Amino acid sequence: MTSRAAALPAIPRLSFTTDDERWRAVLSRDPRAEGRFWLGVTSTGIFCRPTCPARRPLRERAVFFDGPAAALSAGFRPCLRCRPTGSVRTQLDVVAEVCRLIEDAEPGAGPTLEELGRQVGWSPFHLQRTFRRIVGVSPRQYAESKRVERLRERLRDGDPVTTALYEAGWGSSAAFYASAPAHLGMSPSAYRNGASGTVIRYTIVGSPIGRVLVARTERGICSIDLGDDDARLTAQLRHEFGAARLERDDDGLRPWAEAVRANIAGTQPHLDLPLDIRASAFQRRVWEALQAIPYGETRTYGQVAAAIGSPGAARAVGRACATNPVAIVVPCHRVVASGGQLGGYSSGLERKRWLLDREAETSRSSGSA
Repeated sequence: MTSRAAALPAIPRLSFTTDDERWRAVLSRDPRAEGRFWLGVTSTGIFCRPTCPARRPLRERAVFFDGPAAALSAGFRPCLRCRPTGSVRTQLDVVAEVCRLIEDAEPGAGPTLEELGRQVGWSPFHLQRTFRRIVGVSPRQYAESKRVERLRERLRDGDPVTTALYEAGWGSSAAFYASAPAHLGMSPSAYRNGASGTVIRYTIVGSPIGRVLVARTERGICSIDLGDDDARLTAQLRHEFGAARLERDDDGLRPWAEAVRANIAGTQPHLDLPLDIRASAFQRRVWEALQAIPYGETRTYGQVAAAIGSPGAARAVGRACATNPVAIVVPCHRVVASGGQLGGYSSGLERKRWLLDREAETSRSSGSA
């Protein structure tokens, strides 16, 4: 499949030497113009960076300088919002600063998007859009993930659940307990005890590509793994869930295992099974995008990143694919490298190639029929 990214025209490198080029950069707040020129406003006597979030002046009131020294010599004062006399900040610098502001905030009192924007000199809209494009999630989702990290650390340290919740920043236990499975994959007390007391039932069946382990909690499937050796698959499941109690249940899980096996064999292209998986906000968006890839088709990592609104997060998409705990149901094998290469697959590239070939063949047969 041809990569969508490969079909895009190359972005021309602008010189920003003419006033017309510079004015267009000011209107679009083009980040490529940072450090190339500075903007002066004759009506206010202030000069700014070309990406300054302040209101843009009328064209006839705009003058351009090659450096801050030239603007100062002409009698202009530096803008207090974008601080044009300081070192040039890239978008990555600003996003990194926002991450630090979020991480350093007091638990439960994180800054709002407007407050973050004021501190870095960006509008809330520009900050939200740029942060999501670079990090893959919004500032609010990033703050939520850091709060969950603090909670996990305290629970692993053995803190009482109520203490851990409040210290991590939740003002009410009711709000957290409503979403605890989404954050931890289990209750806070079970997580603190290494999933102690949680019962995970599993079975292992044969398939055209080797052995398939299917495991579930009372809420849904928590793991699907492919391999060659039953003992190794079981050991990996035990390592993943720590102190959970594992019970083999071939009869109880037979319908679910048969559905997965039929999907692998190409006789049941569509799976609709309940899941119980732990995921960050970004992982959840990636895995939902993978489930939306039609049977028999593939997408590149860049295309998946674009589909979730984070076109610069192809590498992060790759990491999310690598950490997918439920192979086949979340079809990470349908994501390939931009050049058409298979890319990676935790269960082996031969299995990935076999799955893609079988799905393409089944899809063609269905289309012909």
